[in-house]
Amino acid sequence: MEPFRTSMWQPLASAPYAGVAHPRVNPTASRPQRIPHLFQPLQIAGSTLKNRIIAAPMCQYSSQDGFLNDWHLVHLGSIAKGGAALVIFEASAVQDIGRITPWDVGFWKDEHIAPAKRIVEFIHQHDTLAGIQLAHAGRKATAFPPMLTFERPRVGMSDEQGGWDSVGPSGLAFDSDSRKPQELSKEQIAEVIEAFVAATKRAVAAGFDVVEIHGAHGYLISSFNSPIANKRTDEYGGSFEGRTRLCVEIVRAVRAVWPTEKALWVRLSCTDWYDGESDAASEEQWDIEQTIRLARILRQEGVDVLHCSSGGQTPLQKMPVYPGYQVPLAEAVKRAIQEDDKALGKDSTAKPFYVTAVGLITSAKQAEEIIGNGRADIVGLARPLLDDPFLPLHFAKELEVDLHWPPAYEWSINRPRH
Repeated sequence: MEPFRTSMWQPLASAPYAGVAHPRVNPTASRPQRIPHLFQPLQIAGSTLKNRIIAAPMCQYSSQDGFLNDWHLVHLGSIAKGGAALVIFEASAVQDIGRITPWDVGFWKDEHIAPAKRIVEFIHQHDTLAGIQLAHAGRKATAFPPMLTFERPRVGMSDEQGGWDSVGPSGLAFDSDSRKPQELSKEQIAEVIEAFVAATKRAVAAGFDVVEIHGAHGYLISSFNSPIANKRTDEYGGSFEGRTRLCVEIVRAVRAVWPTEKALWVRLSCTDWYDGESDAASEEQWDIEQTIRLARILRQEGVDVLHCSSGGQTPLQKMPVYPGYQVPLAEAVKRAIQEDDKALGKDSTAKPFYVTAVGLITSAKQAEEIIGNGRADIVGLARPLLDDPFLPLHFAKELEVDLHWPPAYEWSINRPRH
């Protein structure tokens, strides 16, 4: 077997010593080894993930007027240095009223491009792909950031506190602490779709490799999908086809302007975790069966990856939290796609469709089991990377993969000890 190699040991193009002839020998050249599934590359569309670990989006609530700043450069740049294959920027609002808080990142105007491009270019220096999650908070907009309401997970903001009118599929508030949203008109729905398109064009200009459409956690697209929040009686409500219409129309419009060689991701909540009072659970909430049905449609619309999360639709959710608690959801989608491919046969020209698992994935062996047993194609890490941005490199060490650290660090960390 060829030895595992990574380009990370080469000097960065921006390093002052780049291009200088050096005597260093690649230390992996004489050490062939089995490559764990977690560290095998994966080509998606025209880009390649160098391993199967990605950084899932994590809101920082640290922006002014939607602008990325030095905090985001250091936060995201640290994760890129730490060995993740893809870093997805936090939920970036396509409209200013689509922010969760006044301090969310935005991508609703062209002035937001330059600060994003600066960070994307830094991430690319570390052989890492950069993605942006395009989002609209819907009825869960205009809230205080959680660090200001630590004991209470969500508190809405009044006009006097800096809030604004929110929108949703219906006029139902998320909870008693949230503002009652305005039901979106069809004209406003068209404006939302166009806002996603405009933000996608900005993502092209900023040099992103991946766009992820945020359809999870009870935000706008997710709330349209779920009968818990969507009580409309027009073509955007009622049946499965009606409730998912907004999601499909946004995906179709985004795919039309997002280059074919770049991967399009969608993040979904695969279940609402709602324990309803009747036995007709599938009619009361969004569930894994509907997720699989939508995944098949999204595949046909040109989506490359489904990012499987859950919950966030109602404060009445009963989420069973344990290590890897969302992995079975990703696995269910993965198995359904495998069955589809099997039925189509080996000569099928269907576009590959990949699945990302996320949620309390915290150890190398756990992540390797998920990928090795085909339960998902990719694993997403979020909060563990806040604790340790270099976790992918530590996973590599635990699995005995000779991954290289950034050159400025590696000479100290991995130099021979005598």
